[in-house]
Amino acid sequence: MTVKLAFIGAGSTIFMKNIVGDMLHFPALRDARIALMDIDPQRLEESRMVAEKMIATMGTGASVEATTDRARALDGADFVVTAFQIGGYRPSTVIDFDIPKQYGLRQTIADTLGVGGIMRGLRTVPHLWAVAEYMARLCPDATLLQYVNPMAINTMALADRFPRLKQAGLCHSVQNTVEEIAYDLDLPKDEIRYRVAGVNHVAFFLRLEHRGRDLYPALREGYRTGRLPKTPLQRPHCTNKVRYEVMEHLGYFCTESSEHLAEYVPWFIKDGRADIIAEMGIPLDEYPARCEIQMAEWAQQATALKAAAGIEVKKSHEFAAEMMNAIVTDTPYVSYANLPNRGQVPQLPLGAAVETPTLVDANGCQPTTVTDIPPQLVALMRSQINVQELVVRALLEENLDHVYHAAYMDPHTAAELDLRQIRSLVTDLLAAHGDMLPEFARTRRAA
Repeated sequence: MTVKLAFIGAGSTIFMKNIVGDMLHFPALRDARIALMDIDPQRLEESRMVAEKMIATMGTGASVEATTDRARALDGADFVVTAFQIGGYRPSTVIDFDIPKQYGLRQTIADTLGVGGIMRGLRTVPHLWAVAEYMARLCPDATLLQYVNPMAINTMALADRFPRLKQAGLCHSVQNTVEEIAYDLDLPKDEIRYRVAGVNHVAFFLRLEHRGRDLYPALREGYRTGRLPKTPLQRPHCTNKVRYEVMEHLGYFCTESSEHLAEYVPWFIKDGRADIIAEMGIPLDEYPARCEIQMAEWAQQATALKAAAGIEVKKSHEFAAEMMNAIVTDTPYVSYANLPNRGQVPQLPLGAAVETPTLVDANGCQPTTVTDIPPQLVALMRSQINVQELVVRALLEENLDHVYHAAYMDPHTAAELDLRQIRSLVTDLLAAHGDMLPEFARTRRAA
């Protein structure tokens, strides 16, 4: 059997390189047919070139097709990976930062929760629905491995509109956090054992051990004495204190970075409290700055990759290829996946998107049941789900009021702005995004 992968959003070249490169390491996937699809012909061609050079380096029988036709890419696929950003850095990400800033509302990443996450959800879900609709016709048995933010909103919306779709929302926050904890405690990451559950980006390590020893006392002692956290290797401009501070008060370590977590909760980014922002090392406007750096770096990388005779293919820590191999070969593998809650986390609402250990084999994704999330963490997770549910309801019912309701309930937004300010801000954002939004959400600011 020759496996076909359809990669939607293949202009994300570095991410495509990780997923396709990982596939080439597995005997069952190394001769795959790979259909790369994107709406940007230049980025698509760059990705095709990178994929073909990786295949040549690995000496596999895989083939690559690049197309701007979504139906052509999806036809007959066994697996579909999505990795796109609707509206891109410009104009949409810039809008999501600049307009809230005018109201005194500051953000760091703005892609998961908050007004930035709400707007990204409105822009993104209709395009994921379109992919799912094509899949229902052209590859109904395929598994969708979805890497798009806002992950929880997307996963919930896909399950509500397409309940028979085989899907899993994938993230790398668990793997990244294990690496950071290992770095802080000077331990080999492969020796750390853990169990995680919650909502994407707001999941927590319920068990964290090294050779049977609970690691939480060492994390707490290190934070209280000032030895931890160390400066993150991948984000030297961040201190990672937010996660340690939340652990100090709620008892458990969060899976997502401090810059992300800071804007999901009402406690850190506060107008007029530069002292907290400085003490916690919160990088306001971090994502736009990162985008500018990445665009400049990619221009240099693209030139180097074009000139290279071959491309080194290292295995990444992403779950996608491992899961594909597990399904194709019926080899059990445990990943962390975001799936609609069908009872695997009874403490959280049914239908919410939850992240738990997930067994993957020929039967697909089978989530582990987790029943012991501490109540304070459940309460925090529910504050995220409130916003996510309202965004999904807005999209399903084409109800603009629920867009405003979602923003009213957002923890960080509500901590900074009153109801009238939030309504005005959301109206401004909707007007600025214009045709990037579904028709029901398009509005104009009254003169």
